[in-house]
Amino acid sequence: MTSNMKTSKRSNINNVPENVPENKDKKVCLVTVDMGYGHQRAAFPLRFLDRKGEMLLANNYSGMAEKDLLIWNQGRRPYEFISRAKHLPVVGDVLFWGMDQLQKIKDFYPRHESSRPSWQLLASMAVIKKKQWGKDLIDKLDKENLPLLTTFFSVAYMAEEFNYRNDIYLVVCDADVSRAWAAEHPERSKIKYLVPTKRVYERLQLYGVAAKNIYYTGFPLPQENTGGEHLDILRYELAARLRNLDPQNFYLSKYKKTVQEQLGDYPVPDKPTHPLTITFAVGGAGAQREMGVALVKSMRHNLGRGEMRINLIAGIHNDVRDYFIKEIDKLKLSDCLNKSIFILHEAKRENYFKEFNVLLRTTDILWTKPSELSFYVALGIPIIITEPLGSQEVFNRKWLIGIGAALDQENIRYANEWLPDWLNSGWLAEAAMAGFFEAPKYGTYNIQKVINGELKEVRKPDTIFQY
Repeated sequence: MTSNMKTSKRSNINNVPENVPENKDKKVCLVTVDMGYGHQRAAFPLRFLDRKGEMLLANNYSGMAEKDLLIWNQGRRPYEFISRAKHLPVVGDVLFWGMDQLQKIKDFYPRHESSRPSWQLLASMAVIKKKQWGKDLIDKLDKENLPLLTTFFSVAYMAEEFNYRNDIYLVVCDADVSRAWAAEHPERSKIKYLVPTKRVYERLQLYGVAAKNIYYTGFPLPQENTGGEHLDILRYELAARLRNLDPQNFYLSKYKKTVQEQLGDYPVPDKPTHPLTITFAVGGAGAQREMGVALVKSMRHNLGRGEMRINLIAGIHNDVRDYFIKEIDKLKLSDCLNKSIFILHEAKRENYFKEFNVLLRTTDILWTKPSELSFYVALGIPIIITEPLGSQEVFNRKWLIGIGAALDQENIRYANEWLPDWLNSGWLAEAAMAGFFEAPKYGTYNIQKVINGELKEVRKPDTIFQY
């Protein structure tokens, strides 16, 4: 495999790799689901492997069977409602607790074999078997006789239940997983797992998955933010980011040699190339939107003077966009819109993901709950963590804190006081480098290698690929 980026040439920094597969790439049927952003965000960078260059939605495709659509909606709508209601006193917490118990991840220690299927898994398999849920989709895809690459476990189980002929690959989207991510009878399953962390590699084996079916690849990151296998774009933008994250040179003065060794031909500039930029990402169900407004309110003077930019991510939700606009107007900051305050809203998810990746190129701090975006610390973008929503996000937070790539937010009303302290201390610059060092950066390319059969044997986490 060759990269579309040339190395060590600053003039090539903006030549974003095209999502076009080389001739030797094996084509797949790439399937994801329209449930929040997580599963689609994991699939989006892998479209170049799909035989049509797209990602098919298992719960929303042309010619979909009505009975299947009904089953999907019965599962999705309650999740979105409860996620939005999480902020409601008492009632919201109770509803969310109940939903979270169904997909709870157990403590890893003490280690013990736990291959017994969970209630969530048994319920899903019962619907697949009794109502033939997903058979229409699998029968259509099976005619193409291509490997199936999916980011949602139910799709993998459908394929196995309905005798999908070719290989089945499942991309895991969190730093740890519940029992629902392993097949009902893992010892007999042919599903191959593409996992983002060592913990998932170990956890799946405790669930009974054979080690030969687990590849520690890392999470798939967008090529437009890495710049190919040589990470040209990533290194160039990390250099600019470090200048904003360490204005007093507190971190850089101590680790200048190490930092420059990693950045290669892209030195940290003497002066900022853009204002300090924060991207506040609202969850896929529109959760935590109020926190984004609280951040803007706390930083209103910095925004008014043009000293800072805040990107508020509304995604595809009209109501979240309208809420941001209304609240910004109340704060008398409407003049800052599209100047120091930018609201990202797109009608289509594919356009949203594309524009979000563009914004990340000048983002210095990602402010978000520990969702699938946790893995974006590999781009050298530190995360300020809001409250985790759900068991999987609690474990994502553990991973982020463990590798030193994120910090828990303080009281957001006083962010104008504590955030400058964090910057002047170099903490966020240190977190940026920790993410770059410790989080897997080559997930997209590693998955490509697995699909292409370029690995003749399964690698263990301590020996797999370059990071």
